[in-house]
Amino acid sequence: MAHSASRGVYGNLVTRLNKNSQGAPPSELLDAILKILFNDKEAGLVSKLPLKPFTARRAAKAWKMPEADAAKLLDELAGRALLIDFTSRRGQKSYVLPPPVTGFFEFSMMRVRNDINQKALAELLHQYVAVEEDFIKALFLSGETQLGRILVNESVLSGDNALHVLDYERATRLIKKARPLAVSLCYCRHIQDHLGKGCAAPRDICMTLNTAAASLASHGHARIIEPAEGLRLLDQAYEQGLVQFAENVQQRPNFLCNCCGCCCECMRAQRRFGVMRPIHTTNFIPVVDAAACTGCAKCVAACPVESSALVSANDPQKPLRKRARIDERTCLGCGLCVRACSSGAMKLESRPQRVVTPVNAVHKAVMMAIERGKLQNLIFDNQVSRSHRTLAAVLGAILNLPPVKRTMAKRQLQSKYVNRLLAQDKA
Repeated sequence: MAHSASRGVYGNLVTRLNKNSQGAPPSELLDAILKILFNDKEAGLVSKLPLKPFTARRAAKAWKMPEADAAKLLDELAGRALLIDFTSRRGQKSYVLPPPVTGFFEFSMMRVRNDINQKALAELLHQYVAVEEDFIKALFLSGETQLGRILVNESVLSGDNALHVLDYERATRLIKKARPLAVSLCYCRHIQDHLGKGCAAPRDICMTLNTAAASLASHGHARIIEPAEGLRLLDQAYEQGLVQFAENVQQRPNFLCNCCGCCCECMRAQRRFGVMRPIHTTNFIPVVDAAACTGCAKCVAACPVESSALVSANDPQKPLRKRARIDERTCLGCGLCVRACSSGAMKLESRPQRVVTPVNAVHKAVMMAIERGKLQNLIFDNQVSRSHRTLAAVLGAILNLPPVKRTMAKRQLQSKYVNRLLAQDKA
C-alpha cells in the first residue's frame, strides 16, 4: 500500500511538471530522480502548486494548511533550489516552481552537496537528459521557440558586424546589466566528473543572472560577483573556446552558460538534431574564403557542434589540398571557428533573416505553450479548482483541432467568461 501511494504522489508530480511548456516525459529514470530530490510529502504538495508565481498564502490555500506552515515548507524547498523565491518591489515574497531544464535539475548539481547522493543523481540525470530520446525530443523538438540561444563571440566581430548586434545579443551587456550576477559550478561538467568523463574546461564559470541569481545565491547555490569578475570569466571562456548560451529572452535573462561541446547537453542535442534547430542561433554565419583557406582544421576542432569539416579544395594543381566547409543547417553562428582561424580565411556575415527573440519570460512561456499545445495550462492555472481543470481540458482539445475547426471553436469560446474566471483566480 505504501509503495502504491508513493508512486501516486510522484506520478502527480510528473503530471504537474508536464503542465509546463518545458515538461518531463514519464520514465522510471524520472521517478528515480524525483525520489532523490523530493520526499513523498513534498512530491504530493508540490504537485498542487500553480505554474505562475504564487505566495505562501496561495500555497497554503492549495495545501489546506496554515500560512506559516506553508511558508516554512516553501522556504525549505527554495533552500534546496527546488523552488525559486523572490521579493517584489512592494516587498511581497513569491515563489515559482522552475521547469526541470533549465531549472531544478541543474540547480541540484550547481554546488557540491552532502545532503543527496550526487553521484547517483548525476548518473540518472545523464541517462534521462542526455541519452533518453523522449526527454531530448520533448525539450528541444516540440516547438519553434526554444529555451536558449547562442551569443556571438564578440572578440571576432568586425566593425560593420558590431553595428548589427543588439545589447541583448551581447554577453558583455548581459553581464553588466545583471542585478545581481552570480557564478556557480557548471552543471554539465559536474555530472561528467561523476561519470569519469569530465574535460579540462573550467568548472566555476557558468553564470546566473537577475532573479535566479538572487534566489540561488541567497541559499548558497551560487556566489554573487561584480560585473568586472564576470567579464574576466567571459574572457577566460573565450580563451578556452567555450560558447555562450543564454536564456532565450531579451529582458532579464536568468542564465548565461559557457559551454563546451563535449559535456554540454544542449550542444549534444544540437549535434544530434541540428537541422531541426533545437537551439536559437546568432544572426551570423561564418563564410570561408576558399582561396585563403589552408585546410589546417583549426576551425573543425573549435566547433562545438561539428558544423565545420574539411573537404576537397578541388585544386587540380594540388589534388590532396583540403579546405573548410560550414554546414549552415546546423551552424550556431557563435564565431568560435573564426576566432580559431589563423589564416584569415573566415569571416562572419549576417544571416538572410534575423532570429526572433521573445521579449521576456512571459512572452517566451506563452509562445512555447501555444506551440506545444499547453496554453490552457497557463490560462486555467488553478491546480485545485475542478472547473479550471475541466476548462483546461476543453481548451487543450480545441488547440489540438485542425486549423479550420480550431478557428471556429475559438470564436465560440466566450472571452468574457474566461476573463471572469481569471479575475476570480486572482482574488
